[in-house]
Amino acid sequence: MNIEQMIRERLSRLAPDSLEVFDDSREHAGHAGAKDGGGHFQLVIVSSQFAGKPAVARHRLIYEALSDLMPKQIHALAIRAYTPEELETSAKG
Repeated sequence: MNIEQMIRERLSRLAPDSLEVFDDSREHAGHAGAKDGGGHFQLVIVSSQFAGKPAVARHRLIYEALSDLMPKQIHALAIRAYTPEELETSAKG
C-alpha cells in the first residue's frame, strides 16, 4: 500500500464526502525532511464532521488520524478542510 492509500484509509474515519490527496514530494527533493523519506502532501477534505469546529480542531482530527505516518512517511502536510456547506458556498462565491 502506498502512502496516498494509507492516508485515504486513515482519513476514512472522518467519513469524507470528498478527499483529494496531492503528493508534492518531488518538488521538495533534497529538502532535509525528504532525505529521510518523509513526503510532502496536500489535502483537500470535505466532511460534515467538521461542522461547528474551527480550523485548529479540524486539523487536529486529521493529524490524529495520520499520527502513525508522521514524521516518517509524511514530513509536511498542507490541509484545506471544509464542511459540505462551506464548499458549496465557496463554489457559488
